[in-house]
Amino acid sequence: MRGGRSILAKVLKGSREKRVLELGLDKSPVYGHYMGLPVEDVMARIDWTILNGYLALEYDYRLPLLVYTDRGWEIEKETYAAELLQGFDRIIDSGTTTFDMEHLKDRDRAMILRLLDKVEATRDPRYVPLLTAWQQVDYRKVRERIQGVIDSLRQGAS
Repeated sequence: MRGGRSILAKVLKGSREKRVLELGLDKSPVYGHYMGLPVEDVMARIDWTILNGYLALEYDYRLPLLVYTDRGWEIEKETYAAELLQGFDRIIDSGTTTFDMEHLKDRDRAMILRLLDKVEATRDPRYVPLLTAWQQVDYRKVRERIQGVIDSLRQGAS
């Protein structure tokens, strides 16, 4: 998803604006986080992240878009990996036995490897079927790391 300060402020405020809902931004984990704040305060927080080097503005023609800086991505990478692991837990807890893991393909490699580190650290073999399904759809280097995690989880279960 690409956007600027205004759309981010709407997401953070929990706007029910048609465009926000059409884009599915109401599904974001941060949707409505600053619901109780005036929009000026939300914008000030966004500006603070820009001024302090966590986000930057890049221009797509004349349209300013927010992007993570390296410093900001280091934080978001960790947060996103944790959110994906929570999603894995929800999938496992749902009892489903078929897993569509395509959504993880073509994601930031460092974040994916961090997610796999987190899965491995759980030492929980319940992740093996999910990892096996994921292994079928991703690229070789990720598949190799997934296999390492599967082996580690199986070994820990022994």
